[in-house]
Amino acid sequence: MNSYTQQYQVYRDAVEQALPEYLPHSGGPHRTVEEAMAYSLLSGGKRLRGVLVLAFHEACGGDFHHALPAAAALEMVHAYSLIHDDLPCMDNDDLRRGKPSCHIQYGEAMALLAGDALLTHAFQVLSTCTKELSARQICDAVAALSTAAGTGGMIGGQVIDIQQEGKELSPELLHTLHRMKTGALIRASIRVGCVTAGASDQELAAADLYGEKLGLVFQIIDDILDVTATAEQLGKSVGSDAQNHKTTYVTLYGVEGARKMARQISQEGACALAGTRLDQPFFREMARQLVERTK
Repeated sequence: MNSYTQQYQVYRDAVEQALPEYLPHSGGPHRTVEEAMAYSLLSGGKRLRGVLVLAFHEACGGDFHHALPAAAALEMVHAYSLIHDDLPCMDNDDLRRGKPSCHIQYGEAMALLAGDALLTHAFQVLSTCTKELSARQICDAVAALSTAAGTGGMIGGQVIDIQQEGKELSPELLHTLHRMKTGALIRASIRVGCVTAGASDQELAAADLYGEKLGLVFQIIDDILDVTATAEQLGKSVGSDAQNHKTTYVTLYGVEGARKMARQISQEGACALAGTRLDQPFFREMARQLVERTK
């Protein structure tokens, strides 16, 4: 296990251990929706967004343990988006992280509510972590996350995705779609990690650019894996892009062309942090690893 893998595992383990602590456990009439929330949130995964919060918080001089509530909030928003993406009215996927999707396990209505609850609870967690963060840092983090999750980010990207289904997208519109739908939450994870550690404006600008490149690489490789990997490898359905007649980086550039593009953008991302204290081997290796991932 190399140093990058070890460091990633430290952050990932910290996120995994913290997540159950930040879930509601009121029981009673709320028990079913709380179980559905936990079912989706605690089902594993890369924890990339939570890891990014902790890694950038530490790189900006903070104690990453102080950013655990923020990391949990990012993972909650991500889990909510996956629940809603899988619903029959959206992508209609029955498998997520190797298990039945939330709506298969709990029904559509409860899955919808579980997603809503995770989104709402994320901001409760983030806004009440006053022991670790200052009021200014919390406000900046809330602003970053809400902007990324709303119509100017993830929701806006999803709207484009729905409206353009079955149509051929230009490279520019495809980039805009994924900059919002996938990239916004990745950029927000990085920004939240930075602002909760008091990063400078120069560091924030560099981190934002790195996040933009990282989000694009992540989506390009997702598109490649949708046609080259198996459901067992990914823990989710494959071939759905073709079934839904979606324009992807693979349909525009082919597998090898898309992979070449991902490598180029990955290198640009690594260079984005140059000249700041964020220019660290961990982030350069993360950009490279995202290109090489197989799940």
